[in-house]
Amino acid sequence: MDVLPLLLLVAGSTAVAGAARRTAVPAPLILVTAGLLVSYIPGVPAYTLDPEIVLPLVLPPLLHTAAMDSSYLDLRAQLRSVALLSVGYTLFATLVVGWAVHLIVPDLPLTAALVLGAVVAPPDAVAATAVARRVGLPSRITTILQGESLVNDATAITAYRVAVAAAIGESAGLLHAGTEFLVASLGGVAVGLVLMVPLHWLRTHLREPLLKNTLSLLIPFAAYALAEYAGASGVLAVVVVALYLGHHSWQVDFATRLQEDAVWKMVAFVLESAVFALIGLQLPLVVGGLGDYHVGEVLWYALAVFLVVVATRFVWTYPAVFLPRLVSRRIRAREPDPTWKGPFVVAWAGMRGVVSLAIAFSIPHAVHEGGPFPYRNLILFLTFTTVIGTLVVQGLTLPALIRLLRLPGRDVRAETLLEAQAQNAASEAAERRLDALLDDPRNALPQPLADRLRSVLERRRNAVWERLGTVNPQTGESVDDTYRRLARSMIASEREVFVALRDRRHIDDEMLRDLLRRLDLEEAAAYREEG
Repeated sequence: MDVLPLLLLVAGSTAVAGAARRTAVPAPLILVTAGLLVSYIPGVPAYTLDPEIVLPLVLPPLLHTAAMDSSYLDLRAQLRSVALLSVGYTLFATLVVGWAVHLIVPDLPLTAALVLGAVVAPPDAVAATAVARRVGLPSRITTILQGESLVNDATAITAYRVAVAAAIGESAGLLHAGTEFLVASLGGVAVGLVLMVPLHWLRTHLREPLLKNTLSLLIPFAAYALAEYAGASGVLAVVVVALYLGHHSWQVDFATRLQEDAVWKMVAFVLESAVFALIGLQLPLVVGGLGDYHVGEVLWYALAVFLVVVATRFVWTYPAVFLPRLVSRRIRAREPDPTWKGPFVVAWAGMRGVVSLAIAFSIPHAVHEGGPFPYRNLILFLTFTTVIGTLVVQGLTLPALIRLLRLPGRDVRAETLLEAQAQNAASEAAERRLDALLDDPRNALPQPLADRLRSVLERRRNAVWERLGTVNPQTGESVDDTYRRLARSMIASEREVFVALRDRRHIDDEMLRDLLRRLDLEEAAAYREEG
């Protein structure tokens, strides 16, 4: 097996993603564009988007990372909105887009058109999260988009399987479709519920952080594989397990959390970069399969499908927001009146991504009678153009749209005030605990060491309040910023001395690593406070 193309893909995509962070354009758009351009350079290897790799090996870790970073409590608070989008909208888009494409493309069977509808129905988790983080959407909208993109893949994959079964000649009536959907969704949730408690127990009872992080890397693949083996939704199993583990991550020791956070950030960065570059690299393969279609003809189909996909989301989103308020007095009393701006952003933020392409490439080549799957190459092309169109048109204009609508962003000062109040309450509890411990003769400490514990506690208590205070007129820093900068500078000086002592053979490399690890933990703590 030639690994050079894979290494080139990973190295090139991560380099482009790193450079994209220095621009105002979201990284997914730059990665897709770079992939498009590179795909036509002579000598570039042909990269095939294999659904047997993407769905079981790439999708689970990306979903796991997104779910671990999500808030179970926030998602529960927005459950109605998330369910209406992730299930209701995905099924609605499958039917409407499928029916519209059946009318637009001459002789295209309805069953094949519904396959395309299911393929392009789900907005992508990676694209939605990446853009939401970059443009600073209000927290409620971000929660809704993240929650939708965590669950809608399961809905779309199930709808796709039902549509393909009908297209290739298998029995797939309405009763069969509903049964398969319930089995897949409820089964996926059940597998997740069965796995989450034992997995969390292992994470809290294993003593070696390396073993815990190895387990962490295996969890999304195991949950996905077991659910799929049972005929259930692997996507939902991964999401349920990850939400539970993320909600209880505070029960895992600090060393595991530090390592796990660093490992998963690296994994997510590499995979996100590679999958968006892969989207662009598919262009020659997709165009090459069009055969005798005229350019103007396929471009008209592509534009029509893109417009239908965008319009369908608006048609669903506004009734999904306002109709529940009309029929439920409880909702009106409990929730503030929404404006038209929030639903508009939610509707416009429906970018499609690699999951749609991976599902499209898994369309079988033949039906049961032995003939070719109807219009398979055209479906692949229309999926590709829809993904590219939503990423470029919607993703590129979303930041400007948010600025134009003047949506209220996150109130940083209010959040810092809440953080300070929480830290103050925690510090008071820690101080009471420290007094009780020091009263026990078994915990006797020299006064300087006891004072040091109190000073560390006081430092944490004051750190957040200082961020609300005045800034240094010369540097623009708060007192807390200056403290952290000086602390990091002192740590850097200590690090240089330790290395110099090792180079002069006063200490060996093993001792150097132990000393540097202590400094690294202190610097990591300072960095996290700053972030």
